[in-house]
This record gives sequence, C-alpha cells and structure tokens, in this order.
Amino acid sequence: MEAPVEPRARRLFGGSARALGDLATSPFRTDRDRIVGSPFFARLGGVTQVVSPGGSGLLVHNRLTHSLKVAQVARAIAERLTADGWQRDLAEKLGGCDPDVVEAAALAHDLGHPPFGHLGERVLDRLARHRLGLPDGFEGNAQSYRIVTSTEIRGAATTGLDLTAAVRAAMLKYPWTRLDHPDPHPRLLDPPPRGASPPPDDLDSGSAKFGAYRTELDDLRQARAPFVGRIADWQQTVEASVMDIADDIAYAIHDVEDFYRVGVLQQGAVAAELMAWQREGGHLRAITDAALATSARRPGAAIERLRRQLHRKDGWVADDDAFASAVEHVREELVDGLLAMPFDGSIEAEQYVARFSARWTTRLVDAITITEKPSLRSGHVLLPPPQWHEVQVLKFVHHRFVLARPDLALHQRGQARLLGTLVEALLEWLLDPEEESRLPRRLHDLVELAEAELHPRTQDRIGKARGRAIVDFVAQLTDGQAVAMLDSLSGRSGALWTDAFVL
Repeated sequence: MEAPVEPRARRLFGGSARALGDLATSPFRTDRDRIVGSPFFARLGGVTQVVSPGGSGLLVHNRLTHSLKVAQVARAIAERLTADGWQRDLAEKLGGCDPDVVEAAALAHDLGHPPFGHLGERVLDRLARHRLGLPDGFEGNAQSYRIVTSTEIRGAATTGLDLTAAVRAAMLKYPWTRLDHPDPHPRLLDPPPRGASPPPDDLDSGSAKFGAYRTELDDLRQARAPFVGRIADWQQTVEASVMDIADDIAYAIHDVEDFYRVGVLQQGAVAAELMAWQREGGHLRAITDAALATSARRPGAAIERLRRQLHRKDGWVADDDAFASAVEHVREELVDGLLAMPFDGSIEAEQYVARFSARWTTRLVDAITITEKPSLRSGHVLLPPPQWHEVQVLKFVHHRFVLARPDLALHQRGQARLLGTLVEALLEWLLDPEEESRLPRRLHDLVELAEAELHPRTQDRIGKARGRAIVDFVAQLTDGQAVAMLDSLSGRSGALWTDAFVL
C-alpha cells in the first residue's frame, strides 16, 4: 500500500508529472483546451452519429455536436452534485468530481470513433480480429484512449495529449482490457458490469466493450492509481460515471430530435406501439418468449420484449410499475407532444424542439444522485428508477423506428462493404515491396509506432504492427475521407491532388 497522498494533488499528474503547486493554471482546463485543439476533435464534425449528414439532406447530429452536448450535460451534472454538501463529500471520498474533469473527458470520449459511427466500429473490430490477426480487435472507447496517450503527437518530448490522470481515468467508461485486466476479469463477475460480457456471436473473444488495448495497459494503470482502494478495480471513477450517464442522456434525447426533424419518426407508428402495449400489456406479459417472437410485427410486442430484456439484464433496477409510468410519460411527451406537430422547418417548430430537449435534459439531470455502493451493473452516479426507465423507453423508440429500418440497413451494408474494401486495399499496398517509399506518410509512421509498442518476441510482430497501423489509419478518417480514399484506390476519382489531403 503506497503512502497516502492528498487525493486532489495526486490527480494532477499527466503523462509527464505536473507541479503540485501549480494549481492556479487549472491543469484540467488545459486538458480541455488540448482536446478541443486536437485535429482528432475537429474530424468528429465529419463522422456519423447515426446517419451520415450528407445522406439525410438535413442537419443532424454528428460526433462533434454530440460530444459538445455530452460535455454540456456532464458539466451540469457535476456542478449539481458538487453543490450539495452530502453528495460532494461522498464524491470526494470516492476520488473526486471536478466539473472541468468531466467536461474534458466528455469532449474526448468519442475521439476514436471511426467513419460511419457504430457500424464502422463493428466492421473494423471484425476485420482487425479475423483479417489482421489482432486479438484486441477494435473498440471505439479503447481507440479514444489510444489517441490521447499514443497516436496524437504534441512535439518530440511527449506522446499523446499528455492529459492528467484524472481526465484519462474519467475517459475510461469501461476500465478494463478486452481479455485479461484486471484479474479476475469483470466479464467473469455475476452479473458482469455493463459492457463486460462477450458479444453473443463470439463468446471467446473477451468483453464486447473495453476501455484500453493491451498496448495502453500501463497508462491505464497509472491513470487509475490514485483511485486504488477507493473504488473497485473494474468500477468507473465518479467522473467517468458522470460522463457515461451524460452520454446516455444526450444520445436518448438528440436522436429523437434528429429523426423528428428528418421526418422518420411518425406519430402514428410510435403511438400504435406504445398504446397497444398500454391496452394489451396484461395479455402480452402472459405469452411465452417464443410466442412473442412470432408476433414481432404486432403493435406492442416490441416494447414488451424491452420490458423482459430489462428484467433479464438489469433486475437490480427493473420495475414494472416504473416501466408502465415511463411508457405513459414518453407517450404524453412524444406522441401527444412533439410528434403531434410535424416538423416544417419553421421558427415555431425549432422552438418546440428546443423546449422538448431542454425539458427532458433538466428533468434527467435534476434527478441524478450518487451512491457509495452501486450495483455491479451501475456506476456510482445514477438515475433513479423512474427516470432510468424513461431513458430506456426513449432509446427504444430510436432503435425500433430508426435503427431497425430496412432503408437504413441498405445504406449501412454499403458502408460496411466500403470499409472492408478499403482495409483490403491498404493491406495490399502495405505489402507491396515496390511501393514502400510511396506509402502515405501517416500510415508509415503508424506502422513504426505500432512496431515499437510490441514486445520484440511477439509472434508475427511485423504483421501485427501493420494490422494495427491500418486500423489506426482508417479510424482517423472522416466519412467523406473514407469514401474519397476508396474512390482513389479504385481508380474512380479523377481529381489527383485534391485527394492528397487524406494521406
């Protein structure tokens, strides 16, 4: 057990130690400024949140605007918690809750998201593991952590953004590696923490979600060191918990905004689903899972499946009365409220959307509390059951009436094929000995970085370094850059010099 050190001071160490007495400069604000000034932050304006902005024809959220809203909500939560004496004292006992820390972590949390959003994340993970031989695969959160610690260079003396331990720890929504840290690994807990379970289609691949690759494990340990003995090895810091719940709130609200504006969310379809469950909930609850699966298109069946899923995964908080109240509240606010007036682009319509979002954000932020002993499936900062169920129902509306659409699936299958073809083309280029001197400089640098990170005795070290470099390279592209690069590699682009910006 190391000698006790004043907890706030210990949290100021970045990649290179910061002076403990230099408190006036607010190193956490310096972290925030470094993140916002990074080109990786700027690129998020061209990265999909749910649908590519160019394909929607209307203004929808991208990863940049999403990150800004998460930061806004996270700061509001932190300021509310630290304004209350009892909650502030508990947060300090657990390691601290600084508004500047949570804001910086929220701004950085999506830096590693690849082109085409979560679809791109799944495709790159599959390619990384099965085509490029990388056991860690790809994960957006781990890629964000890699960027701030390894692949973003701020001069010869430092690697990464040289952020404080507190901010790096607050970025760790899933503070474990895919397979083996900490020991015992959280996927072996009963129940496992949220995200720690393996994907259902590959049970031997380790956790579906994780916060760092093996190459950044030492950095993860150093960032988490100030919290040893305060929170469990697998548990989020309080500040990470604030960032995580802010991400959930922003996602649940602004995706409803987007698809109301686009015209995808239609009052009739949403009303039919919610009201059918309210009318026939007793009957739907009585039928078997198998019978429910055969009634997939029946109004009310999908939300009944959600109710059952919540009980299976989150029995610690799932409650039928709270769920029914949440369905009613969402129906009143969404069906009888927002969706009752089709979006026509008018000032009045925009004001109506703004009021809806502000009302929901305030309601959720004001409900948040902190607990010393959370469930294995929860962080220290959490929503009470009524509001937690409301967020689940809002997210259900988005999944049911947007993500499940065949036209979106058609669009995404094309994007998946594009990424697969791009990775294959870059691998072929990298393996061509006659083209070594003409590789994109960034790709060449990433190969050298990845090779230096691997142990000299690593099996197929060069192959793994090339694989990780390709993944890093593709993950750093915007949606448009990925399309433009494949066009060039396929010989479809006639614009020679304007394509060089992605290299």
